[in-house]
Amino acid sequence: MKVTICAVGRLRGGPERALIDEYCARFDRTGRQLGLGPVTVAEIEDKKGGGVAAEAALLDRVCPAGAIRLGLDERGRLMGSTDFASSLAGWRDSGRSDLAVLIGGADGLDPDLRARCDSLLSFGPMVWPHMLARVMITEQLYRAASILAGLPYHRA
Repeated sequence: MKVTICAVGRLRGGPERALIDEYCARFDRTGRQLGLGPVTVAEIEDKKGGGVAAEAALLDRVCPAGAIRLGLDERGRLMGSTDFASSLAGWRDSGRSDLAVLIGGADGLDPDLRARCDSLLSFGPMVWPHMLARVMITEQLYRAASILAGLPYHRA
């Protein structure tokens, strides 16, 4: 199952980019044997300033057709890493070939786009910068793959 992180905003070089690249590479290596990966990042920018509706239209365009849509949203489900790993395995085993992780802009996901997500995930009630949300989801993807592979990275 391929994973596409569909995100509003462009990430330039820096420590966040280095962490994202590292966790994506780890996920690709670990996930390959599990039928997971590769992970890619599709970035969009609303240059016309159309707000969350315009961002949603752009996110729709980069989301692979037929993908399971996982929206990152403060109203989403709080989930432990082992539960997230189980969800990832379940989506993979359901026969769907793509997972799209949707990360909105400063105002979050458009309500209509959020309603069309198969699942919503929250990183808690705190607000996180979008670039850190990308780091956090890539780390959790790698952690989920390591849990499914029985590797010692996750010590719970």
